[in-house]
Amino acid sequence: MHHFIVSARKYRPTTFSEVVGQDSITTTLINEISGGHLAQSFLFCGPKGVGKTSSARILAKTINCLRITDNIEPCDHCESCCSFNESHSFNIHELDAASNNSVDDIRNLVDQVRFAPQIGKYDIYIIDEVHMLSQAAFNAFLKTLEEPPKHAIFILATTEKHKIIPTILSRCQIFDFKRIGVQDIVKHLTYVSEKENIKSEQDALHIIAQKADGSLRDALSIFDRLASFSNQITSQNVIKNLNILDYDYYFKITNAILEKDISSSLLLFNKILDNGFDAHHFINGLASHLRDLLVTMDEETLVLLEKGKPLKEMYLQQSKLTNQSFLLNALDLCNTCDIDYKTSKNHHLLVELCLMKLCTIKQQEMKKKITDKISLANSPVIKDSTIKSDIKELKKKIINPNDIKPEEFEKENEDHEENNTPQLISISEVLNDPIEDIKENKKEVVEDFDNEKLLIAWKQYIKLQKEEGKSNFATTLDMNEPILHDNYKIEVSLSNKAQEVMLEKEKMGLLDFLRNKLKNDMIEITTKTNEILKENIPYTNKEKYQQMIEVNPNLEHLKEQLGLDYDF
Repeated sequence: MHHFIVSARKYRPTTFSEVVGQDSITTTLINEISGGHLAQSFLFCGPKGVGKTSSARILAKTINCLRITDNIEPCDHCESCCSFNESHSFNIHELDAASNNSVDDIRNLVDQVRFAPQIGKYDIYIIDEVHMLSQAAFNAFLKTLEEPPKHAIFILATTEKHKIIPTILSRCQIFDFKRIGVQDIVKHLTYVSEKENIKSEQDALHIIAQKADGSLRDALSIFDRLASFSNQITSQNVIKNLNILDYDYYFKITNAILEKDISSSLLLFNKILDNGFDAHHFINGLASHLRDLLVTMDEETLVLLEKGKPLKEMYLQQSKLTNQSFLLNALDLCNTCDIDYKTSKNHHLLVELCLMKLCTIKQQEMKKKITDKISLANSPVIKDSTIKSDIKELKKKIINPNDIKPEEFEKENEDHEENNTPQLISISEVLNDPIEDIKENKKEVVEDFDNEKLLIAWKQYIKLQKEEGKSNFATTLDMNEPILHDNYKIEVSLSNKAQEVMLEKEKMGLLDFLRNKLKNDMIEITTKTNEILKENIPYTNKEKYQQMIEVNPNLEHLKEQLGLDYDF
């Protein structure tokens, strides 16, 4: 039996050009070496499996090489390179801080730093998982790290930068390694599979890359596992071995949702549970699938879809069957289900309820659209009796908006035209823009009124606001009586900006009420803020309290004794 070497070690990069997905960092290090601007200490930090330790070794090997190439790469033939390759270099030292994290270990390292290198220019110390050092060990290391001998260079590596004390961070040149992109991992896996003579589908490699979550080492470990299972790595083999929910399920269940087929979606979900998959994992996967459909709809965001070419085509086809509004509502439902999952006592029912809501999104959108349009069309602005009756008839027809048949209304309109009766507004007109059509047929009403009638209507509206619980707005209207000007212009003098904002917010409702009550569609409301009154009239609770203690200073003493305070 031949000695097997895992791919993560066998294909470990030996030069900067072989490091995957960290171009900005390798370029900086190459420039530092070529320019002779090497720092005394480096800190390589980032997630697992992104090339921190490999880059540290390449840096150490390169700066100690006796014959560096023009491309700033080690020659691999000099005495320093050969000793490093054979793992018995006396100038490059690797320390695992996870098992050597005491003060004594750091003291031994500090004593060792004093000696000059035997071969090459530098003594290099690579300390992996440096965040595992104890507080005392960090403190013992500070002075040496700040002022090391000229021949000493420290390269620290960690996955948890936040655990390193700030005094250590300030003494290092920090390089943040990023997660490796899916495309970079796929490209490297393709190279490895060609070298190993293993046939691999691109979709399968994409699934491996996504499962690795930015770690090339994890991706290579998964690759080795699948290569042991079969000499051909296919999508089905990857899904089967990694216990990943097949994307076909998501396409099928999305089709069922788009077709409003609740039964099929529930049966598919039950089948997924029978295959041993977790319901929480399923709902998160469905959300990811809907997100992928959303980014597929726009050519600019298509680059965010990290899938193989055949799978991209499937996403493109399904995205054409839906729209942005539907996907955003569906994502919101999935997100709510994900948030509620931990607190729910019946996970199965929670996910099923989410699926049923997803299947009825389009119906709910249609129902809301029709209700909003009819509500607008039936607002107090419209007073023509014929139009009012038409809308009432329309509302009688719409018992269940999900069962609306526009053809029936269009046919009824044709019958009305033949009989020379007023035309009934069809459901299609309501869905398009009923207000514009109604405005064209509406007869403008203009009746004269005086300031006395205006005040009566004004008081009635104040009473109505109080009944509806809008006491603040009612008080504002009560404090500021309206003044009638020419051309039915009503001016309201306000005390401050807060009242002006409140009136602007409720202005349309007030305007509609007055026009309807006084039977005059020409009424307009303007506001005027009286700056003089602003200083005299207390508006906030704080202002009212200040005015009260000016009248009776003992209130302040009472407030302090009882520990009271006013509401802000």
